[in-house]
Amino acid sequence: MILSKTNLAGAVIVEPERSEDSRGFFARTWCQQEFTEYGLSAAFVQCSISFNKKRGTLRGMHYQAKPFEEAKLVRCTMGAIYDVIIDLRPTSITFQRWVSVELTAENRRALYIPAGFAHGFQTVVDDTEVFYQISEFYHPECARGVRWDDPTFGISWPIENPILSQNDKTYDSI
Repeated sequence: MILSKTNLAGAVIVEPERSEDSRGFFARTWCQQEFTEYGLSAAFVQCSISFNKKRGTLRGMHYQAKPFEEAKLVRCTMGAIYDVIIDLRPTSITFQRWVSVELTAENRRALYIPAGFAHGFQTVVDDTEVFYQISEFYHPECARGVRWDDPTFGISWPIENPILSQNDKTYDSI
Protein backbone atom coordinates (compact mmCIF):
# COMPACT_ATOMS: atom_id res chain seq x y z
CA MET A 1 0.00 0.00 0.00
CA ILE A 2 1.02 3.57 -0.57
CA LEU A 3 -0.16 5.94 2.17
CA SER A 4 -0.19 9.65 1.24
CA LYS A 5 -1.05 12.54 3.54
CA THR A 6 -3.70 15.03 2.47
CA ASN A 7 -3.87 18.73 3.38
CA LEU A 8 -5.95 17.83 6.46
CA ALA A 9 -4.29 16.60 9.63
CA GLY A 10 -4.68 12.83 9.93
CA ALA A 11 -6.56 12.22 6.65
CA VAL A 12 -4.74 9.85 4.29
CA ILE A 13 -5.17 8.54 0.75
CA VAL A 14 -4.57 4.79 0.51
CA GLU A 15 -3.48 3.48 -2.89
CA PRO A 16 -2.97 -0.18 -3.65
CA GLU A 17 0.55 -1.07 -4.66
CA ARG A 18 0.00 -3.52 -7.50
CA SER A 19 1.90 -6.71 -8.18
CA GLU A 20 1.03 -7.36 -11.82
CA ASP A 21 1.46 -10.24 -14.21
CA SER A 22 -0.33 -11.60 -17.29
CA ARG A 23 -3.37 -12.62 -15.21
CA GLY A 24 -3.96 -9.16 -13.76
CA PHE A 25 -2.76 -7.87 -10.43
CA PHE A 26 -2.84 -8.40 -6.68
CA ALA A 27 -2.76 -5.55 -4.16
CA ARG A 28 -3.25 -5.15 -0.44
CA THR A 29 -5.88 -2.53 0.44
CA TRP A 30 -5.63 -2.56 4.23
CA CYS A 31 -3.08 -3.74 6.77
CA GLN A 32 -3.57 -3.36 10.51
CA GLN A 33 0.17 -3.25 11.15
CA GLU A 34 0.89 -0.58 8.50
CA PHE A 35 -2.06 1.55 9.60
CA THR A 36 -0.92 1.39 13.24
CA GLU A 37 2.68 2.25 12.30
CA TYR A 38 1.37 5.25 10.31
CA GLY A 39 -0.61 6.43 13.37
CA LEU A 40 -4.05 5.55 11.98
CA SER A 41 -6.86 3.77 13.78
CA ALA A 42 -6.86 0.17 12.62
CA ALA A 43 -9.79 -1.05 14.70
CA PHE A 44 -12.70 -1.34 12.28
CA VAL A 45 -15.85 -2.89 13.80
CA GLN A 46 -18.33 -2.77 10.93
CA CYS A 47 -18.56 -2.42 7.17
CA SER A 48 -21.32 -0.84 5.08
CA ILE A 49 -22.10 -0.12 1.44
CA SER A 50 -24.02 2.66 -0.24
CA PHE A 51 -25.50 2.08 -3.69
CA ASN A 52 -26.51 5.14 -5.68
CA LYS A 53 -28.58 4.85 -8.86
CA LYS A 54 -28.13 8.32 -10.31
CA ARG A 55 -25.24 10.61 -11.21
CA GLY A 56 -25.36 13.72 -9.02
CA THR A 57 -26.54 11.95 -5.86
CA LEU A 58 -25.03 13.70 -2.86
CA ARG A 59 -24.81 12.04 0.55
CA GLY A 60 -23.44 14.15 3.36
CA MET A 61 -21.99 15.83 5.27
CA HIS A 62 -22.34 13.18 8.01
CA TYR A 63 -20.55 12.38 11.25
CA GLN A 64 -21.14 10.77 14.64
CA ALA A 65 -20.88 12.97 17.73
CA LYS A 66 -18.94 12.19 20.90
CA PRO A 67 -18.57 9.78 22.55
CA PHE A 68 -19.04 7.68 19.40
CA GLU A 69 -16.92 9.53 16.83
CA GLU A 70 -15.83 7.22 14.05
CA ALA A 71 -12.89 6.84 11.73
CA LYS A 72 -13.68 5.48 8.27
CA LEU A 73 -11.88 3.93 5.35
CA VAL A 74 -13.94 4.66 2.23
CA ARG A 75 -13.51 3.07 -1.22
CA CYS A 76 -15.58 3.27 -4.41
CA THR A 77 -16.12 -0.29 -5.65
CA MET A 78 -18.30 0.56 -8.67
CA GLY A 79 -18.58 3.85 -10.54
CA ALA A 80 -16.99 7.07 -9.32
CA ILE A 81 -17.41 9.66 -6.56
CA TYR A 82 -16.17 13.09 -5.61
CA ASP A 83 -15.44 12.39 -1.93
CA VAL A 84 -15.29 15.28 0.55
CA ILE A 85 -14.24 15.50 4.18
CA ILE A 86 -14.31 18.43 6.62
CA ASP A 87 -12.17 18.63 9.74
CA LEU A 88 -14.60 19.42 12.60
CA ARG A 89 -12.09 18.99 15.44
CA PRO A 90 -11.94 22.40 17.19
CA THR A 91 -8.36 21.87 18.40
CA SER A 92 -7.03 20.80 15.00
CA ILE A 93 -4.71 23.02 12.95
CA THR A 94 -6.94 22.24 9.94
CA PHE A 95 -10.28 22.94 11.73
CA GLN A 96 -13.12 23.72 9.28
CA ARG A 97 -10.98 23.04 6.22
CA TRP A 98 -12.07 20.51 3.61
CA VAL A 99 -10.44 18.35 1.00
CA SER A 100 -11.82 16.31 -1.90
CA VAL A 101 -10.52 13.13 -3.48
CA GLU A 102 -11.75 11.34 -6.59
CA LEU A 103 -12.43 7.71 -5.71
CA THR A 104 -13.28 5.40 -8.58
CA ALA A 105 -13.56 1.71 -9.26
CA GLU A 106 -10.71 2.17 -11.73
CA ASN A 107 -8.21 4.02 -9.52
CA ARG A 108 -9.06 1.78 -6.52
CA ARG A 109 -7.99 4.49 -4.06
CA ALA A 110 -9.42 4.70 -0.57
CA LEU A 111 -9.66 7.65 1.79
CA TYR A 112 -8.90 7.28 5.49
CA ILE A 113 -11.10 9.70 7.43
CA PRO A 114 -10.14 10.34 11.07
CA ALA A 115 -12.70 10.53 13.88
CA GLY A 116 -14.05 14.06 14.21
CA PHE A 117 -14.49 14.65 10.48
CA ALA A 118 -17.69 15.10 8.49
CA HIS A 119 -17.88 13.00 5.34
CA GLY A 120 -19.92 13.18 2.16
CA PHE A 121 -19.71 12.41 -1.52
CA GLN A 122 -21.35 13.12 -4.84
CA THR A 123 -21.64 10.46 -7.51
CA VAL A 124 -20.24 11.47 -10.89
CA VAL A 125 -21.68 8.49 -12.80
CA ASP A 126 -24.83 6.35 -12.53
CA ASP A 127 -24.79 3.07 -10.59
CA THR A 128 -22.09 3.86 -8.05
CA GLU A 129 -21.31 1.79 -4.97
CA VAL A 130 -19.25 2.94 -1.98
CA PHE A 131 -17.73 0.58 0.62
CA TYR A 132 -17.04 1.78 4.18
CA GLN A 133 -14.93 0.24 6.95
CA ILE A 134 -15.94 1.96 10.20
CA SER A 135 -14.23 2.10 13.61
CA GLU A 136 -17.37 2.56 15.73
CA PHE A 137 -20.77 0.94 15.87
CA TYR A 138 -23.62 3.09 14.57
CA HIS A 139 -25.42 5.08 17.28
CA PRO A 140 -28.46 6.82 15.74
CA GLU A 141 -28.72 9.19 18.70
CA CYS A 142 -25.26 10.53 17.83
CA ALA A 143 -25.80 10.82 14.07
CA ARG A 144 -25.19 14.41 12.96
CA GLY A 145 -24.51 16.43 9.86
CA VAL A 146 -23.63 19.84 8.50
CA ARG A 147 -25.01 21.43 5.36
CA TRP A 148 -23.40 20.26 2.13
CA ASP A 149 -23.55 23.85 0.87
CA ASP A 150 -22.61 25.67 4.08
CA PRO A 151 -20.79 28.89 3.05
CA THR A 152 -18.46 28.46 6.05
CA PHE A 153 -16.74 25.69 4.11
CA GLY A 154 -17.36 26.76 0.51
CA ILE A 155 -17.18 23.24 -0.93
CA SER A 156 -17.04 23.15 -4.73
CA TRP A 157 -19.25 20.26 -5.85
CA PRO A 158 -18.86 19.02 -9.44
CA ILE A 159 -22.58 18.71 -10.29
CA GLU A 160 -25.15 21.43 -9.63
CA ASN A 161 -28.63 20.70 -8.23
CA PRO A 162 -27.67 17.46 -6.44
CA ILE A 163 -30.07 14.66 -5.59
CA LEU A 164 -30.42 14.87 -1.78
CA SER A 165 -32.28 12.98 0.93
CA GLN A 166 -34.80 14.95 2.96
CA ASN A 167 -32.51 14.56 5.97
CA ASP A 168 -29.48 16.02 4.15
CA LYS A 169 -31.59 19.03 3.10
CA THR A 170 -32.38 19.89 6.73
CA TYR A 171 -28.94 20.11 8.35
CA ASP A 172 -28.04 23.53 9.76
CA SER A 173 -25.08 25.66 8.80
CA ILE A 174 -22.33 26.02 11.39
